[in-house]
Amino acid sequence: MILEACLAFLALNSAAGAAKDGGDDEWVHLPNKCEVCKFVSVEMKMAFEETGKTKEVIDRNYGFIDNKGAPPIKYVKSDLRFIEVVENVCQRLLGYNLHKERTGSNRFAKGMSETFSTLHGLVNKGVNVVMDIPYELWNETSAEVADLKKQCDVLIEEYEEVIEDWYKGNQEEDLTIYLCEKHVLKGQDKDCLHEEWSPKKKGEQAAIAEDKKKKKKKKGKEVGEGGDGGSDGEGKKMLKKKKKEKKAKKKKKSKERMEGGGASSDEEIQAPVPLTGPKTEL
Repeated sequence: MILEACLAFLALNSAAGAAKDGGDDEWVHLPNKCEVCKFVSVEMKMAFEETGKTKEVIDRNYGFIDNKGAPPIKYVKSDLRFIEVVENVCQRLLGYNLHKERTGSNRFAKGMSETFSTLHGLVNKGVNVVMDIPYELWNETSAEVADLKKQCDVLIEEYEEVIEDWYKGNQEEDLTIYLCEKHVLKGQDKDCLHEEWSPKKKGEQAAIAEDKKKKKKKKGKEVGEGGDGGSDGEGKKMLKKKKKEKKAKKKKKSKERMEGGGASSDEEIQAPVPLTGPKTEL
């Protein structure tokens, strides 16, 4: 137990060291402008995708006695949808956690970090894990994520018109490119926009899911080749066809023997054996 706690503590320290970039010796590594814009655009695209599935229609005749107000409009094309997404996008960033074992912008991600997942597991086993951070604060919003949300509020206020232009006439273009590359980060470092996280450890959920997918595909292939599976009973049809061909081949071979005056199949299988021993008269 003590050894596991020591290993967890070392893992946490090494993870913290991995998160330090560019000679930064501070424990807190606040997000830069590129990282903020990246996750703002990511969450905004997800929010627009979620709200774009409804078929709701907004009636705009309210307040008009003669019912001569503006005609109804689909929610997906309305200003209301735009306002709701923009007002809530920064709040969505509080759902992120800091993964100190990762580097660059990949340290911001949803779900519990591998380090804290390990530490929680040790605590559940009864290990007394001693850290500078009290256990009650393990699941609290980190300073980096809080700053991510704070910078998001500033970015939205400054570039709301740009986002609105995209919403009303440029949605065919990726929002990350339109907002971040062409406006927010114009002439600045954009490297973080192209950083993607690829799980490498066997224990991670993504890796497990991928492994299960491969095994399932392999099993399906083996069943198909064995004649027991396949869509619409194709495997059974193939097996039946093979049996029919084998039977026809056997029949043809028997016919050839009959025409050639050959021996029967029993004679071919077992040749006559001469009798041995003294002859006796009856």
